[in-house]
Amino acid sequence: MNNLESKQKVFPIFNLDDLDPEEFVAYYLDREREIEGQINEKGAIKFRGVQVKSLESFQFIVDSVANKFLSYIDGNSPRTKLSGNVYTSTEYDKTQKITMHNELSYSAKWPNKLFFSCLQPAETGGETLLVDSREILGKMNPDIVSEIESRGVIYFRNLHGGMGMGPSWQDTFETDDKVQLEAYCKSYSIDFEWSENNSLRLKQPSKGIIEHRVTKERVWFNQIDQFHPSHLGKDIYEVMSTIYTSAEEFPMYVTYGDGKPIQEDMIHEIINTINDITIAPPWQRDEFLIVDNELFGHGRNSFTGDRRVLVAMSK
Repeated sequence: MNNLESKQKVFPIFNLDDLDPEEFVAYYLDREREIEGQINEKGAIKFRGVQVKSLESFQFIVDSVANKFLSYIDGNSPRTKLSGNVYTSTEYDKTQKITMHNELSYSAKWPNKLFFSCLQPAETGGETLLVDSREILGKMNPDIVSEIESRGVIYFRNLHGGMGMGPSWQDTFETDDKVQLEAYCKSYSIDFEWSENNSLRLKQPSKGIIEHRVTKERVWFNQIDQFHPSHLGKDIYEVMSTIYTSAEEFPMYVTYGDGKPIQEDMIHEIINTINDITIAPPWQRDEFLIVDNELFGHGRNSFTGDRRVLVAMSK
């Protein structure tokens, strides 16, 4: 019942005997040290045969095996808070692939672990894509790694006040209170600037490559490609270039830490390198996936039909 089935290239999968939520929690807590060791070594672990039939059962499991949950405050992806600590997965159009990223890696704080379950697998596609952040660093062009390590990066976000393209600052920070928002930004050294139309401009420096909090391994940890406008694709990029007078006015933008632009060919090389080592494990019902957010990046394949994936984030 409890034996490791296979590594599926980079992470272990445990096949269980159709455990209900309480049985799974007891199983997990009895083997917590072993499971933590697997996560620290492999970066992710999946359990099959766990009865995750509803939002409530998922909430019960994550509440029982984790603590110190993080909300999605300061998040830049569209998602819905369902209850307590549980959110929908990113709600981009099903025809769109979500490229690889470490959750909130552009922010001053980020979750250590991500918990996923799929209540409704898609007809086709819809996999939660995974990639090892250590492998990215090892495969990446050494010149790119050196540039990022020596110069760092700065993320820019332009958040509208209720009407506009991209997310609003109210949704991003889950508040309508500017004083509360400003206090948050000051506490995490996020530069902010209000404009006359009630929009907000944020400027957040980041390392781009960090040391894992436990293993001390160096890991690729950034969203450089997602924040660069060339990531949008040629057609959308050209349309948005007619709307905004400069790339820095886009909803998201990124530069080197010294403010100098990052060239498009570098962005394409980053994306291609990561795509070459990304895996797409298919979703089944009654699975519970745990991802170390520093050791693994994740994304989402485009899909057809209905798909419902739940996610929670913890320290």
